Amino acid sequence: MKPRSRARAIALQVLYETDIANNHLPGDVLKTRLEEVPLADDLAEFASLIIFGVLPLAQDLDQLIARYAPEWPLDQIAAIDRNILRIALWEFAVYRETPVKVAINEAVELAKLYGSDSAPRFVNGVLGTLVDHEHEIHQIIKTRIEHDTKLES
Repeated sequence: MKPRSRARAIALQVLYETDIANNHLPGDVLKTRLEEVPLADDLAEFASLIIFGVLPLAQDLDQLIARYAPEWPLDQIAAIDRNILRIALWEFAVYRETPVKVAINEAVELAKLYGSDSAPRFVNGVLGTLVDHEHEIHQIIKTRIEHDTKLES
């Protein structure tokens, strides 16, 4: 597995655990994962960037998935697949330093490793639908972040 792929896998594990076990703090879970599978500092930082980029926007990302891919109801999406989708959507619509094709390919690879047999095709299909609305999604998220920043000031 490529180094950044390993960082994404760690991020996925942390997001999945904190998603299904609400009392698990992401920083603690990340620390535990990094003790089990050490990463170079820059990769640990990338994993952390994903985790703490996705978490505050998880509801917004879920709403966007539901809005632009309504044929896949969120309550019927497995938690692991939901978090893979969140990571990829965050990478190409918020972080925007990962090329769209790379974000999708990485998500499909995570789905192959951690999801069901049908997960890779499902993740690819949902992300294919979402990428058609990439710029619109980016604007929605950007507006949301700006709004939240103003509220915090």
